Amino acid sequence: MEEKILIVEDDKFLRELMSQKLRNENYNVIEAVDGEEGVKKAIEEVPELILLDLILPGIDGFEVLENIKKEEALVPVPVIILSNLGQKEDIEKGLKLGATDYLIKAHFTPGEIIEKVRFILGK
Repeated sequence: MEEKILIVEDDKFLRELMSQKLRNENYNVIEAVDGEEGVKKAIEEVPELILLDLILPGIDGFEVLENIKKEEALVPVPVIILSNLGQKEDIEKGLKLGATDYLIKAHFTPGEIIEKVRFILGK
């Protein structure tokens, strides 16, 4: 069975690039373009892992994370924050809200992000 990964990212180029790379690794990818859709799809689909941008139209990634972690079925789901916000406070806030990891987009190639996903999913 393919593991399901939800990507919540408003940048179309980045979202499609990540989706393509993950599909090439045989993951089942679900995409959401904003915070509300991200929360809705997380609840409907209960993915194995969520890649979450912080700066999103509508509710931001922090709010998405808070909403996700209120859902019992989603509490154990690892969330990797992918953001350009590299401030210590943002990173701490993300981890405190329940993120498994926090990657600063500029510091990671898509390939390295996939490595992280594989590692967290124990592949």
